[in-house]
Amino acid sequence: MLAYRHAFHAGNHADVLKHVVLAELLRYLNEKDKGWRYVDTHAGAGGYALGGTYAQKHREYEAGIGRLYERDAAAAALPAAVARYVELVRAFNDGGALRQVPGSPAIARALMRPQDQLRLFELHPTEHKILASYLGEEAGCEVRLADGYGALKSVLPPPTRRGLVLIDPPYELKTDYAKALNAMREALTRFPEGVVMVWLPQVQLVEAAQLPQRLKASAEAQAKKGWLHARLTVAEAGERGFGLMGSSVFIANPPHTLHGTLQPVLPFLARELAQFEGAKGFVEKSVAA
Repeated sequence: MLAYRHAFHAGNHADVLKHVVLAELLRYLNEKDKGWRYVDTHAGAGGYALGGTYAQKHREYEAGIGRLYERDAAAAALPAAVARYVELVRAFNDGGALRQVPGSPAIARALMRPQDQLRLFELHPTEHKILASYLGEEAGCEVRLADGYGALKSVLPPPTRRGLVLIDPPYELKTDYAKALNAMREALTRFPEGVVMVWLPQVQLVEAAQLPQRLKASAEAQAKKGWLHARLTVAEAGERGFGLMGSSVFIANPPHTLHGTLQPVLPFLARELAQFEGAKGFVEKSVAA
């Protein structure tokens, strides 16, 4: 249950998609002075060294952030949202060579202001220890060794009624698909106007295929501002049908600007991160979004 370590996959194509969208959501919240609360149900270690044993085992970052890091954003080689994300990663490396990548908590920390809050949950004791040493003493941050699913009721709604919840389980167990759906439902029940983002793997499982439709149905009923779904496919399944072919992010109550922002991003990422000829990316939204 606690075997998953995100360092094996840090900086891969799924991280790129997730963090591009996460950063845009937080920037949108920053357009108003009123503070927000960021809740991360599966926060991980916060940041990952690419020279470590885990990241070097499969070197997944080479086909992810590694393909974008040296691109010239100033020459308009990158869509604006991708360029902003790459700059965050560059800042995490102090402007130097790509040696480490930020996790979701580090992305949020880079964009938070004094009036904002981070509530970070991680159940793996080693990951929690690393995260706590990184952000545990930061003003406005709380890092807890706890099940993020069960912790939502303690942090929602935020006092300012502005915030973002990221639900990003490892999906090691099939039960995570139902738990992610139920977590979004609980978040929207407690915080109907809140932005809720769910990361989904694209793998050959019935549960994975069904989850986007179930999220859409729930968001149609609960989310005041509808939903948005961005999907990126970059690889084929292995001979035995295993492997991560791509991923998607589902957002309940998305900013009205997000669809337009992501429209050039998904085809671009599909081209740049492709591992086979059929790579593709698209973004769709509900009528209300």
